[in-house]
Amino acid sequence: MTQNLADAARPAAAPAAVPTARTTAASADASRGWWRDAVIYQVYPRSFADANGDGMGDLPGIRSRLPYLKDLGVDAVWLSPFYASPQADAGYDVADYRAVDPMFGTLLDADGLIRDAHALGLRIIVDLVPNHSSDQHEWFQRALREGPASPLRDRYHFRPGKGEDGELPPNDWESIFGGPAWTRTANPDGTPGDWYLHLFAPEQPDFNWENQAVADEFRSILRFWLDMGVDGFRIDVAHGMVKAPGLPDLGSHDQLKLLGNDVMPFFDQDGVHAIYRSWRKILDEYPGQRIGVAEAWTPTVQRTANYVRPDELHQAFNFQYLGTSWAADELREVIDLSLDSMRPVDAPTTWVLSNHDVTRHATRFANEPGLGTQIRTAGDRELGLRRARAASLLMLALPGSAYVYQGEELGLPDVTDLPDEVRQDPSFFRAEGQDGFRDGCRVPIPWSGTEAPYGFGPNPGGPSWLPQPDSWAGLSVEVQTGDPTSTLELYRSALAVRRAHPALGGGTEVTWLESPEGTLAFRRDSAEGSFVCTVNTTGEAVRIAAPGRILLSSTEAVAVDGEAILPADSTVWWAV
Repeated sequence: MTQNLADAARPAAAPAAVPTARTTAASADASRGWWRDAVIYQVYPRSFADANGDGMGDLPGIRSRLPYLKDLGVDAVWLSPFYASPQADAGYDVADYRAVDPMFGTLLDADGLIRDAHALGLRIIVDLVPNHSSDQHEWFQRALREGPASPLRDRYHFRPGKGEDGELPPNDWESIFGGPAWTRTANPDGTPGDWYLHLFAPEQPDFNWENQAVADEFRSILRFWLDMGVDGFRIDVAHGMVKAPGLPDLGSHDQLKLLGNDVMPFFDQDGVHAIYRSWRKILDEYPGQRIGVAEAWTPTVQRTANYVRPDELHQAFNFQYLGTSWAADELREVIDLSLDSMRPVDAPTTWVLSNHDVTRHATRFANEPGLGTQIRTAGDRELGLRRARAASLLMLALPGSAYVYQGEELGLPDVTDLPDEVRQDPSFFRAEGQDGFRDGCRVPIPWSGTEAPYGFGPNPGGPSWLPQPDSWAGLSVEVQTGDPTSTLELYRSALAVRRAHPALGGGTEVTWLESPEGTLAFRRDSAEGSFVCTVNTTGEAVRIAAPGRILLSSTEAVAVDGEAILPADSTVWWAV
């Protein structure tokens, strides 16, 4: 399995023992690609660990916590951007792709982090932001200084405006963060100038990927970080780099409502795939199976599969699964669709429940279904946590690769009551854009102690860039470690079982079993043993025939004399 570089699995906190070694078959599957069944942990650097006490997470802080991630049992760590940036969008506005922002540390810190991770058997994936740069990037600044004749303007999308005096945007595209997707410039002499395209904040001008210099630059950036030793790249807005020829009007307002429902002239254009074929050649030049992961928001799972064809990227996020309600019929449908879509291109399906852009699933599941992935209300905390624990075990039982967002292993909810004056999400300050409440999932995580910042920084009572709730003292790593009922120990046990059981991890198949309405049951088989996962998405306990011996349960399940009681909103793993 992919964790063959890590220490032996920690014993599972389960009613019965589990196998303690991976099998020859599993090892052979891992040799096809470590990413096929990897559990990858997302670190949001601002909010993971602060080594110098300035209230902002940093690379030395992450480096100091790598043993925790090894102990948790993950295979790889994905780092959100730490590049030099004015931080207009929390680092997704990059001014220098080969430099570390001083708020996070130095290139030497990055090098040390990569080396330490490898020594612990962890791989490192870094974010790459190729759709747009910062408006402080040297290319963009020179394009402004040199005026309309500057050749650097062709590396972005500069266009004259419409109207008698060019006072109207070049087309009707809207920013994902709200408002027009165009901002007008001033010429060097102060007169009104051309407009430039930014699908996100005005501080994030989009690159023009038809310009060869842009393609050449990013191939060089890939090699820079591969030479540093990174094991792969998570590609931000992987669906957005290529725009339809002529930048045609969309002919519609409220364009955000159309996202995810159709191919847009600025998203999921077929031309992006030539870029990824060229990148795959570079990745394949390096030893150790370096990978590319697409953040590709597409209308269908089938179109997502285009990004992971054999000569393109290795993984793509399964956002359709992330947005699925806690309902057995909906979950089964999206699981089948996901597996069926990836099988023809021989790519692993990925599973994800939370990330830095959506409300944590412990809060989403605490609310009524159908509210989307950005929710402003706390909901029923007890219900949300119970469902989140069950959903996590379901995710980790499915074939393919799973992503864990920092703090979800602690059962953290979103912070839904942050005061407006502390918010930093750029879309919060723009009308008619995203809800602007992404800050709630980005609050620094608690490590220890009874007083904020709960071990996030070195000093009790010290700062944190977003305030932490008082209730988080009871959710810290310190409090949960060793408590067999805690969410942290549930994750540790689940990852140990996943590592040890021969029927878990890789593969592309599940066999659905008969089960009562509102529940799911599926079987996974290997030559060395079989595994069954049962899920109860209802609010009532359900009685079933026990399929085997209990390995792990999200809440206390009971199996006696061939029958089992599945508690409300629970998942149970069985050895068969």
